[in-house]
Amino acid sequence: MTSAGYLGLFVSAFLAATIFPASSEVVLTGLAATGDFNPLWLLLVASAGNTLGSVCNWLLGRFCLRWQDRSWFPASPERLAAATVWFNRYGVWSLLLSWMPIVGDPITLVAGVLKVGFWKFLVLVAIAKTVRYLVVLELVEWTIL
Repeated sequence: MTSAGYLGLFVSAFLAATIFPASSEVVLTGLAATGDFNPLWLLLVASAGNTLGSVCNWLLGRFCLRWQDRSWFPASPERLAAATVWFNRYGVWSLLLSWMPIVGDPITLVAGVLKVGFWKFLVLVAIAKTVRYLVVLELVEWTIL
């Protein structure tokens, strides 16, 4: 993956936030551990890719809910219902948990379904994704030292 560098990281981070299974943390950790990549750029690229992947979920929720029964739709009816309950309980601030495995993607989808404003969505999700990758990079740095 180091040969793909920043582009590989962006793609894995993007895919990890969509319906495709990907582990962007593994790619980020691998690239950071080599010492060949600038940590700030790794953070920015991973955060941008993962945030844009979540924007795809928001768009699906906002404009494509009629296809929710299709196999490619990023959330099962059960996960979508659970995320809706979660979102209604905690409100827009639940987007700060969009980095979490399993529940994060449906939360971003539900934000689109419930017509959360795009800019509010983008800021909260970008904060969540960036903080997650910052923690991963810090853990890599501590492990290497």
